[in-house]
Order: sequence, then C-alpha cells, then structure tokens
Amino acid sequence: MVTKGTEQDVRQLLAPSLAELGLMVEQLTVQQVGKRRLVRLTVDTDLVSAPPADETTPVEPLNLDLVADATRVVGDLLDESAVMGDQPYVLEVGSPGVDRLLTEPRHFRRNVGRLVKAATADGAVIGRIRAAGPQAVTLEVSDSSGAGTRQLPYADITRAQVQVEFTRATEEKN
Repeated sequence: MVTKGTEQDVRQLLAPSLAELGLMVEQLTVQQVGKRRLVRLTVDTDLVSAPPADETTPVEPLNLDLVADATRVVGDLLDESAVMGDQPYVLEVGSPGVDRLLTEPRHFRRNVGRLVKAATADGAVIGRIRAAGPQAVTLEVSDSSGAGTRQLPYADITRAQVQVEFTRATEEKN
C-alpha cells in the first residue's frame, strides 16, 4: 500500500505545472499494483482565471489536447523527480467524464449552460444551469408547474449529475 504522504507529495509536485496549462488536480490516487505503482490522475479546468464575480459565463470544456499535454508534463515531472523513488509506475491521466457527480460549487460553475438533474429532499429537479455562485446554483427549469428559474443551495442538493444531450443548447433555439 502507498501512503497518503506520497499522494500529497505528487500533488504538490504536479499542481504548479498543471496550473500553467490552465488545469488543476481534481483527483489523484497512487496505489501498489503488483511490482508497479499505479498513478491515476484526473485533471480539470482551473477556474482561477475566471473572474470571481462571474457566475454565468460558460467555461471552456477540457479537451483531449490538454489531457495529452498534461500527460506529457506529468510523466516528465515524475521521471525527473525522486517522488516515485526507483520503483516503476504506470501513469493514467484523464478527465472527470460526463458521469461525474457534481459535488463542489466549482463543478457546477464548470457546467454553466449544461442540463443537470439535481436531487433534493423535495424531489428531483431537471434544469439548465444558468448561474453557479459560492452558495447556490440557479437552474432554468421547465416542468408541470411551468418554466422559470429555481435557486438551489448546494447544502440542499443530495446528488447532481450532468445529463447527456444529443442536441446542443444552442441548436434548440434555432
């Protein structure tokens, strides 16, 4: 088993270089698999360049070119540093994926403009994220009670996930 200290060391090593690419470490695990260690890294767009007061502008999504750049940078950093020791490792770098649960305000902020399903104690709400602030998300909903907006405090959301759409939101307006 690999200690959490190693994961913290790897995270501290990678964070500055990933930030230069406009990325951040979303999740990192380092585990022993046979004679090798498996370094599994999930990166996502860093919101540090977004204006703090802007809660409504869609964020450019992560693309394969950025993930490939991150893979090269991370591989070079791990090879050049002593953080992994002499033991061989396998590196997997990826994005959070469409099935990722939205659990942090930054997850909602990155998905402004996308359709989500949010579960609360009062039931499920399906709507398009129009704004994502530090305390709540604003959804544009259209249900049996009519169309409108609904603000959900993050503390009231028990589960939220982006819904896959085969028609883009911009195409619906045409």
